[in-house]
Amino acid sequence: MIFIYVKTPVLSLTLSPFFATIFLMDTLRRRKEIIRRLKESSEPMSASSLAQKLSVSRQVIVGDVAILRASGKDIVATPKGYFLKENPSFFPVEETIAVKHDASQLKEELYTIVDCGGTIMDVTVEHGIYGQLTGQLNLSSRYEVDLFLIRLEENNVPPLSQLTHGIHLHKIGCQNREIFDIIKGKLSLLNILL
Repeated sequence: MIFIYVKTPVLSLTLSPFFATIFLMDTLRRRKEIIRRLKESSEPMSASSLAQKLSVSRQVIVGDVAILRASGKDIVATPKGYFLKENPSFFPVEETIAVKHDASQLKEELYTIVDCGGTIMDVTVEHGIYGQLTGQLNLSSRYEVDLFLIRLEENNVPPLSQLTHGIHLHKIGCQNREIFDIIKGKLSLLNILL
């Protein structure tokens, strides 16, 4: 009988070909299930949520997502979880704005956008060394903005805009052009819009 030696970061196993096939098939099925669930989800899914649904650890999901990304799947990580970029946008209007403000105006900027009915899809800065850096946000309420700001503070991480003296871009998703124009108008009144 031939045995297959499998080494993982946690343990090493010697498996018969039968069990090695089952082990591999479970891994492949789980990754297909991750993709299926992300495709069907209308909101980002956290690694913890996927782990619970698939009866594995969060770390297994994080590893699977890394492997799926390396294989070409366009999975995006946001503060709220993972989503597939191939999913069609939920917004009839998606526009990018250029803004500039200091750290003291961050909360006011984000609140203004969500209070008017916009979703802050991402933030982008143009870094002198690294080029364009984009962080997925997907913030659509004051509650989500507050959670984002708390995470920045708890992790002692400055916002990306600090890298460019406050200048940055936001992609904003809206249900119609009127909402987008209102957002621009209010940000202009705050002297944030460039």
